[in-house]
Amino acid sequence: QVLLVESGGGLVQAGGPLRLSCAASGRTFSSYAMGWFRQAPGKEREFVAAISRSGGSTDYGDAVKGRFTISRDNAKNTVYLQMNSLKPEDTAVYYCAADLNPTRVLVSRAPLYDYWGQGTQVTVSS
Repeated sequence: QVLLVESGGGLVQAGGPLRLSCAASGRTFSSYAMGWFRQAPGKEREFVAAISRSGGSTDYGDAVKGRFTISRDNAKNTVYLQMNSLKPEDTAVYYCAADLNPTRVLVSRAPLYDYWGQGTQVTVSS
């Protein structure tokens, strides 16, 4: 069992930065890959970013490439999402997720993740 708790969401002006955190507990953090997804009202859940177990590999959705950065601190059992140059269309609930399958490195498909956090709201005002 893995428990994921997101934090850091809030209201920010367009163009500003925001950093999300996701604290994990329940299993050895470095044994699972992590991802961030988001879901806006009336839309499907969208892939944002993924990071490998060691943190050496990352992947991003097209909508956030060049603006968002995913990282992890395995000593602190935490994954981060640094969001810069935020746009109103980034407004959504952001979720972190854990993939425990040891054969996968980076996963962009939501159904492949095993555990999810409760989500944190990010609202970008224009």
